[in-house]
Amino acid sequence: MKYKGEVVDLFCGVGALSHGLKLSGFKIIAGYDVDSRCKHAYENNNDAKFLARDVGRLTAEEIKAHYSGKRPTILAGCAPCQPFSSYKQRYEEDPKWNLVTRFATLAVSVQPDFITMENVPTLLRYKEGRVFEEFSKILQDGGYDVEWSVEQCEKYGVPQRRRRLVVLAAKSHHLGKLQPNAGELMSVWEAIGKLPPIEAGTSHPEDSMHAASGLTPINLRRIKASKPGGTWRDWPPSLRADCHRRPSGKTYPGVYARMAWDAPSPTLTTQCYGYGNGRFGHPDQHRAITLREAAILQSFPDDYEFLPADEKPSFSEVGRWIGNAVPVKLAQAIGNAIASSKPKTRSHV
Repeated sequence: MKYKGEVVDLFCGVGALSHGLKLSGFKIIAGYDVDSRCKHAYENNNDAKFLARDVGRLTAEEIKAHYSGKRPTILAGCAPCQPFSSYKQRYEEDPKWNLVTRFATLAVSVQPDFITMENVPTLLRYKEGRVFEEFSKILQDGGYDVEWSVEQCEKYGVPQRRRRLVVLAAKSHHLGKLQPNAGELMSVWEAIGKLPPIEAGTSHPEDSMHAASGLTPINLRRIKASKPGGTWRDWPPSLRADCHRRPSGKTYPGVYARMAWDAPSPTLTTQCYGYGNGRFGHPDQHRAITLREAAILQSFPDDYEFLPADEKPSFSEVGRWIGNAVPVKLAQAIGNAIASSKPKTRSHV
């Protein structure tokens, strides 16, 4: 197979960004992440080597050694986005924010043909915008042209409403553009409507990832009273939580709710397997979405292998992997944009 380039992925997690780039024709060489538990998913879905390492301690020489020198080189990364979440910023300083500038410094030292980073849009405002400005300046001072945009993932075939910051950088190419899909947005029904039904607290015998968390008796009554696309305001007063009875709780309708069949899902979080954690109720079955359904709504392939077949998934662990992932189809669009980039003529270099 003739590959379009070679990719090393930093902060790779279970490999969503790598997988999208693989689908767009790139050879995935290696992925680095501090979570060694991601090894099975990364290697088995991407035909690449996983290295359990702290990116903050990597050297440029280690990364350069992966590239063959025969194809265009891509350094990809999605530094942990939790430091830039609006919730995190309200309550505490997170020491991981400097991994963004570390990624930029490392990338300039490696000097790949292309650099791409994906993150939450609030990175643009974090610390009054200084972190993103420094990140961009490091790349520009290193000779790279930098372009960024905030993308609506549902426009790229992701059956989920999600906003993500996408950064592309190149030194000797005119960068290609991300190309949204034409036509209707993919709905929850199109994505997961044909999966076999299961009950809360059970899993499907043929797919351990098609597993739904349990419900307390009160939450089972609540979800039975919930309408697709509705809120807890649809419930009889006897079912409403104490926090929703208080004036301060009446402005938060987006929890204890079902998804709607005929629209993309809401933004998935690391706790999307819990009915009370957001609008994560199944549209008509009396349960939260399963881990497999969550993965599909993040546009992972239906058969993406997260764990060995004989290992039972942990909701908190796998939910974190899925909720933190780059939507695979957005990653594929990023790969297509890189692949469509044109070399600069000598006068433009």
